[in-house]
Amino acid sequence: MDPEVIAVFGFLTKVLPMVVVIVAVSVGGSLLHTWLKVKNGYPLTSSWGLPLHPKKDEESAERIRLLTSENAQLRAEVGAIKDRLVTVERIVTDDSSRLAKEIDSLHLTRN
Repeated sequence: MDPEVIAVFGFLTKVLPMVVVIVAVSVGGSLLHTWLKVKNGYPLTSSWGLPLHPKKDEESAERIRLLTSENAQLRAEVGAIKDRLVTVERIVTDDSSRLAKEIDSLHLTRN
C-alpha cells in the first residue's frame, strides 16, 4: 500500500473517535436541554427561535374550559374558607367574657 494512504488511515483512526465523541456529547446535550424544557413547562422553539405551539383540538379546548371553571369554583371556596377562618380566629383570640356577651345577645335577638 501507498505510504500516504497508510498515513491518512492512521490519521482517521486517531481523529474519528474524537469526532464521534464530540458529536455524541453535542446530540446528548441537545436532547437533555429539550427534555428539561418540556419537563419544566418552557415552550419549545424552532431552529429560527420561533415558538412551536402544540395543535389545539376540541378535546384540549374542552379540558381547558373545565379546568378554568373548576379553578374559579375552588377560588370561591377558598375565599369562603378564609372568611370562616377569620371568624374562628376572632372567636379564639377574644376574651371569654366578651364572647359570652355576644352569644347571649344572639340568644336575645332570636327570642
